[in-house]
Amino acid sequence: MSVPFPEPTTPVASRAEVFLGYLDYFRARLVSKLESLPAAELRASRLPSGWTPLELIKHLRYVELRWLVWGFEGGDVASPWADEQDGRWHVADDETLPELTAALAAQAARTREIVQSHDLADAGRPGDRWAGASPASLERVLFHLVQEYARHLGQLDVVCELAGGEVGE
Repeated sequence: MSVPFPEPTTPVASRAEVFLGYLDYFRARLVSKLESLPAAELRASRLPSGWTPLELIKHLRYVELRWLVWGFEGGDVASPWADEQDGRWHVADDETLPELTAALAAQAARTREIVQSHDLADAGRPGDRWAGASPASLERVLFHLVQEYARHLGQLDVVCELAGGEVGE
């Protein structure tokens, strides 16, 4: 899956499409980097924090789920923290990169549906995600997701460099 970088000079229809374009790009880069890693590196950690590349893709899928479905829409999510176990990111032994990539793609489609059915100024629904605070606007949630992906992709770039995988944009 190849998605071109969303150049600032490329016209887009709306600010929402700017956010969606960056999220699509970051997801594509994430998957490309993970697919470039040797299989053994997907479950290995190269960093003192201990996370693995497979844990990262699962985490990012759940970040979108928590912020948009559980948070913004106030949807019923049975296990919003299913990417964690004992306070750490977690991937079961039987979870594979193709399965996690498919789950991320399904979440991406759901994200697009949510964004396209709301105005960026719309506030989220009150619920557990907000821990008593006023719900954030869709624009703030999307900005948070963009920074989350950008930060984690930078970290993954270091991991890929150390592990012999694809680096850079």
